[in-house]
Amino acid sequence: MKENLTYKKAFIFAKEIVNLYKYLVEEKKEYIISKQILRSGISIGANVKEGLEAQSRKDFLNKMNIALKEASETEYWLELLIATKYIDANASEKLIIKCKELNKILNSIVKTTRKNLKII
Repeated sequence: MKENLTYKKAFIFAKEIVNLYKYLVEEKKEYIISKQILRSGISIGANVKEGLEAQSRKDFLNKMNIALKEASETEYWLELLIATKYIDANASEKLIIKCKELNKILNSIVKTTRKNLKII
């Protein structure tokens, strides 16, 4: 199977989320939101990977939809961590940009797949 750019971006993002989780737990002693962002942030790539191995186009759509929801949730947790001053807005700007980019990519994949399957 050839390399998939969406999967690669999601995997790199997941590694950064794991590092953020470690920072939140070890440095900030934050255990609730950190678990939430870890779960949603690493789930994006896992669902993209599953989608790439999907048994049908509808199965692919389902996995990409889940990945999109997880990316959206992760964006929420990042915004909350900034708003509560657990992380610095400037320091985490690249992470937010990557999350928004994943959201846009996955949204486009879902829309295109729905259109191709004639699901509106």
